[in-house]
Amino acid sequence: MKQRQSSTKSVQKLCVAALMAALVFVSSQLQIQIPSILGFSRFHLGNSMCALSGLLLGPWWGGLASGVGSALFDLFHPAYLAEAPITLVTKGVYGLVSGFLCWRVFSGKPRYGVQALSTLCAALCYTAIYLGKTFFYNGIWLGGLTPSAAWVAVLEKAPSSLFNGAVALICAPILAVAVRRAMRTAQLEHLLPLPPRQ
Repeated sequence: MKQRQSSTKSVQKLCVAALMAALVFVSSQLQIQIPSILGFSRFHLGNSMCALSGLLLGPWWGGLASGVGSALFDLFHPAYLAEAPITLVTKGVYGLVSGFLCWRVFSGKPRYGVQALSTLCAALCYTAIYLGKTFFYNGIWLGGLTPSAAWVAVLEKAPSSLFNGAVALICAPILAVAVRRAMRTAQLEHLLPLPPRQ
């Protein structure tokens, strides 16, 4: 009986992670593109759902959901197709960091401030990784740009990255508090990770 309950719980968590991956994918489609040296800069809502995945599901499931949803977005767009494996890792880090801070460092406390701080750290971490990738991978290696031209490309991408992070900082903690409350009301709190023992 216990094994069946454990199996059911795992399937339910997998379903919630798949739902979050789908939300990451769909919210990444809601975008505004601006031309830049390396193609386009994008203002989108995907980062908000990446952070929310970590806040709700913890570091491992949240990182998986945010990475898979973002990589699927890349796979469906020819301009980003080659970067899908990189996106799997970089956006996975977004959910991983927000989930790790929220659930491991702050013990899964559902307060808005805790979740906002976790989202802020995840946004800053992801932005640094993304801009580093823009400079080295997209700029110098693939684009064949000089270091000074690659810095220009980074400066072009920085505003959209910072804006996407700011939107995540506003939206993800509010949504996390609301979804946690709804899950508690629906008696689905068991699908959230357990805070570490003190």
